[in-house]
Amino acid sequence: MFPLLAVGANTGKSAAKTSPNVIYILADDLGIGDLGCYGQKIIRTPGIDKLAANGMRFTQHYSGSTVSAPSRCVLLTGKHTGHAYIRGNKGSRNNADGIDYDLSLAKNEVTVAEIFKEKQYQTACIGKWGLGGPSSQGHPNNQGFDYFYGYLGQGLAHKYYPKQLYENNTAIDLDKKFYSHDLIMEKALDFVSKNATKPFFLYLTPTIPHAELIVPEGELMGYDGMFPEKPYVQKSGSYGSQPKPRATFAAMVSRLDRDVQRIVDLLEEKGIANNTLIIFTSDNGTHKEGGHDPEFFDSNGPFRGYKRDLYEGGIRTPHIAYWPGVIPKASVSYHISTFWDFLPTMAELIGVKTPKGVDGISYLPALTGKGEQKQHSSLYFEFHEQGGRQSIMKDGWKLIRLNVSTPDKSTLELYNYFEDPGEMANVATQYPEKVKELKTLMDKQRTPDPNWNFVKVK
Repeated sequence: MFPLLAVGANTGKSAAKTSPNVIYILADDLGIGDLGCYGQKIIRTPGIDKLAANGMRFTQHYSGSTVSAPSRCVLLTGKHTGHAYIRGNKGSRNNADGIDYDLSLAKNEVTVAEIFKEKQYQTACIGKWGLGGPSSQGHPNNQGFDYFYGYLGQGLAHKYYPKQLYENNTAIDLDKKFYSHDLIMEKALDFVSKNATKPFFLYLTPTIPHAELIVPEGELMGYDGMFPEKPYVQKSGSYGSQPKPRATFAAMVSRLDRDVQRIVDLLEEKGIANNTLIIFTSDNGTHKEGGHDPEFFDSNGPFRGYKRDLYEGGIRTPHIAYWPGVIPKASVSYHISTFWDFLPTMAELIGVKTPKGVDGISYLPALTGKGEQKQHSSLYFEFHEQGGRQSIMKDGWKLIRLNVSTPDKSTLELYNYFEDPGEMANVATQYPEKVKELKTLMDKQRTPDPNWNFVKVK
């Protein structure tokens, strides 16, 4: 068992009676090392650091996947990628406008937003969706969200000056004239203002600091000239050229931080800060795209790997929880938690039944210090690009299987992430029985799905 930290008189049950507001802020490709409260020395993040100083910082929290769409599906449905409806980034052509969006989440999937609707919460997703295009089953309005504003497709979210964004199911023409992050934040602040007198759930999903690297002209937030730069020149793909990628990346992270503080300031202005739980995290590890130099900023902290890896740097994320009077200030949790825990945690928080088939466990006891915190027996991940990858984590051990889609070329790596958190020593040959044990467990973690076959069926 991991240590639990004491808290005041508020418990999960008493909090549920007050119908607390919940704001879940999901940054895009932000590394665990990009925040001051996790060791960042260069980029300024005072607002998010203040959340940690007045709340709880988790040291071992895992995203749903190492890329965007499956991570978001896992978060919203409480099922890990061995059972989730969406297990990878996969495009789907929309018949209405001919644009490629993402594979649509099925209508019968129960999302955390639908959990909140059972208690008459006002719900909104503002930012990037990535689980279905216009008029699809997976559109947020069909998945429990009363209001949506932002990018329906994640490929479209590569551009910060888009042709259009969607408001619910209506395309809003922007003609590449507006910086999307600022529009997203204004809609988020407006939603909080309009719903300050009723319980609400805001799933805020800004695209910062996902590439491309760009901020409005003249808004480098004091980073201009601070770093030696290696200009990024677009040769292919969807990311534009950037002459100052380091300064721009830092400015994007600080811009996000500034806007997190704006959310907190608004809650205090409206007098609802003490009845609002804020969770801040990232959808996966840091990226290496569009000119970003994660090694310069130590974006993955002490961990190996980046986005698309199943090493710790690809899936271990920052996770901060802030709730004045309920979560103790400057507390640290060593509880091992993950995205698929969010739905059961919210179900326990507001007093509704967790749907069947969910893989997660509530971490409300870890947040409040009340009750016994259950532990995961293991954590499972799978990834459907770069030859296919799987991993299983149990009791400090992690087994990674590479080239899953080509069985005769598949390899296994074994790490002890307690003793070797940087995953520098592959000890598979030294512990063959542990490899055998974890491989057997790994093979039991997934259900077959025709959309997610590692090996093509002839």
